Amino acid sequence: MASETYFSKQFLVAMPGLEDSNFSHSVTLLCEHSDKGALGLVINRPTDLTLVEMLDQIKVEHSALPEDAIVYWGGPVQPERGFVVHSAPGDWDSTLQLDDDLFITTSRDILGAIGKGAGPKHYFVALGYAGWSEGQLETEILSNSWLNTPLDSQILFGLPAPQRWLAATKLLGVDVSHLSSRAGHA
Repeated sequence: MASETYFSKQFLVAMPGLEDSNFSHSVTLLCEHSDKGALGLVINRPTDLTLVEMLDQIKVEHSALPEDAIVYWGGPVQPERGFVVHSAPGDWDSTLQLDDDLFITTSRDILGAIGKGAGPKHYFVALGYAGWSEGQLETEILSNSWLNTPLDSQILFGLPAPQRWLAATKLLGVDVSHLSSRAGHA
C-alpha cells in the first residue's frame, strides 16, 4: 500500500510554549510528511561552523565563497548528514523538488559548484534534520507545539536567522504575544 502524503512544503513554527530546547522558537522547513512520518530542516539555527571550514574538512574547492557563509543546524537526527536547500534546478545527483523554485540536494556535487561560484544563487546549507515517526507530528500539532504556515522563500533566503521565527508567525496574521502555550478544546 502506498503511503499517503499530508501537508508538506510548509513551515512548522514552534509555539512559544514548546519546551524542547532543540526546537524552542524554531522554524522548520517541512520537506516530507506522510503516514509514515515527517522530515524537516530547522532554518533559523546557525552553527559556529562556516561553509568554508566545512568544505575544507571534506576537501571541496571554495575559492568563490565568502568567508562568513554559515552552516545551519538542521535538526538533531544524523548531524553529519548535509542538505542544501536552494532555488533554481540544477543537474545535481540527488535533488528533490519541494516547490516551483525550491529544491533540496543531498549530493556533494552541489557543494563543489557552490564553492566554485557555479551553484544556485540562493542556497542554505544545513547539517542534520528533524524527524518525526508515524503520527508523532500530528500529535504535537494537536497539543499546540507547532503552527504550520505557508512556505515563503523570502524568509528562507532573504532574512537573517534571528528574524525568521517572527516573520514566519506573521504569515498567519498572528500576533505571537497573544498566543498561549495551553491547548484548548471546544
